[in-house]
Amino acid sequence: MKEKTKTAWLFVAPMIIVLVLIALWPLCRTIWFSFTDANINDLEAAKWVGFENYYGEFGLFGNPNYLTGFWKSDWGVSILNTLRFSVVSVTIETILGLAVALLLHQEFKGRSWVRAAVLVPWAIPTIVSAKMWGWMLHDQFGVINHWLLKLGIISQNIAWTAESDYALWTVVVVDVWKTTPFMALLILAALQTLPKDCYEAAKVDGVHPLRAFWKITLPLIKPALMVAVIFRLLDALRVFDLIFVLTSSSNSTISMSGFVRREMVDNGYIGFGSAASTALFLIISACTIVYMKIANGPRKESN
Repeated sequence: MKEKTKTAWLFVAPMIIVLVLIALWPLCRTIWFSFTDANINDLEAAKWVGFENYYGEFGLFGNPNYLTGFWKSDWGVSILNTLRFSVVSVTIETILGLAVALLLHQEFKGRSWVRAAVLVPWAIPTIVSAKMWGWMLHDQFGVINHWLLKLGIISQNIAWTAESDYALWTVVVVDVWKTTPFMALLILAALQTLPKDCYEAAKVDGVHPLRAFWKITLPLIKPALMVAVIFRLLDALRVFDLIFVLTSSSNSTISMSGFVRREMVDNGYIGFGSAASTALFLIISACTIVYMKIANGPRKESN
C-alpha cells in the first residue's frame, strides 16, 4: 500500500510543482506587494506599509462613506461594473445556451453542420471578435448604425462603445454573442447523457413536454448546468480584454481587472495595483462560494 502511495505522489509531483510555480508563487508575491509601496520603476526599494493600500487615506476601502463616496470612487465603480456585467451576461448566456442546446439536441437533417456553425463565435479569439464588433458598432461608418437608420429604429448615429448610457450594455451584447455557444456546448453534453426511458415513460403517461422539461430534464442536468454557470461566472468576473478593446476601459465600463491593469501598468503603482488584484481574487472567491451555497440549497437530512 505504501509503495502505491509513493508511486501516486511521484506521478502527481510534477503537476504540483508546476501549479506552485505558475499559480501559488505569483499569488503569494502579489499579496506581499499589496502590503508595500512598490513602484514599477524600482521594485527593490519597496517599503512595508501594512494595510495602507487597503484602508489608508487613499486606499481601496479608505472612503468612510460607503453609501455614496465609496461607490463613486474608481474602485467602487469598477466593482459595480464587473458585477453588472457578470450577472446580466451570465444570466442571458445561460438562458440562451439552454435554448440552443435543447434545439441542437433534437433530431433534424443537417444537425452536425448547425452544431459546427453555432461554435464559430466561441472559436474566434476574443481580441479578434472585439475588433470586429468595434468596427461594426462604429458611430460613423459602422454597419449596425447603417441598418438601424435604414429600418427607422434610430434617428441618428449612436456611439455604442463611447456613450456611457450604452457602452457597458453593448459589451454585454458582444459577450453574449461570443460566449453563448460555450454554454450551449456544456449543456448539450449533459443532455446527451440523459436516459431516454424517462421520456418514453412520461410520453406514455401523457405528460406535457413543458412539464417533462421542468420535472425531468432540468433536475437531471442541474449539476452540469451549475458547472457551466460557475465556469462562466469566474470568467466574467475577471473580464478585461473585451472591455479594453471595445471601450478602452473608460470610467463607465472599467472592470476590476481593468482597474488593476491601469494602476500597475499605466500608473506604475505595483503595490496599490497588487492590493486591487488581491481584493479581486477575494471578491471572485466570495462570489463563487455564495453561488455554490445558493445553487446547492439547504440540504435535507435523511432519516
